[in-house]
Amino acid sequence: MKLSHLITGSLLLGSLLITAQAHNHKMKADIVDTAVAAGNFSTLVTAVQAAELVDTLKSKGPFTVFAPNDAAFAKIPAADLNALVADKAALTNVLTYHVVAGKVMAADVVNLTSAKTVQGQDLAIEVKDGKVYVNGAQVIATDIETSNGVIHVLDSVVMPKS
Repeated sequence: MKLSHLITGSLLLGSLLITAQAHNHKMKADIVDTAVAAGNFSTLVTAVQAAELVDTLKSKGPFTVFAPNDAAFAKIPAADLNALVADKAALTNVLTYHVVAGKVMAADVVNLTSAKTVQGQDLAIEVKDGKVYVNGAQVIATDIETSNGVIHVLDSVVMPKS
């Protein structure tokens, strides 16, 4: 009798663990929700909302986002940033310049010299002294996986050619 209880208990525990793993896998947040939860992308999230790109970045993807954090946006003079956010077309142009179609992990990024953005222009990628730069902005965190892609964090906002 004790052996049957042990086997039943082991099977139940195994079943619960498998269910929990499946639940956690399905529940990975999308790019927007991940950025919101991180707490250091509030300016980016506000900009994405102003450009009406939330639904796009919540869609299936996958996308690779080279995401400037709040400190990166703080490098832009307030008047310039406010003017950018007020110009939806210009803002969309800048934001989509930070997005690459597909899921490009850091191990793949370091082997690239450029990446085509969804905005249409290429980002220049360079590895110097073991650090990765995208259009001169340093990648300071990598491989933040989401349900619909991956986020790499930049220390500066990159601007497309006008």
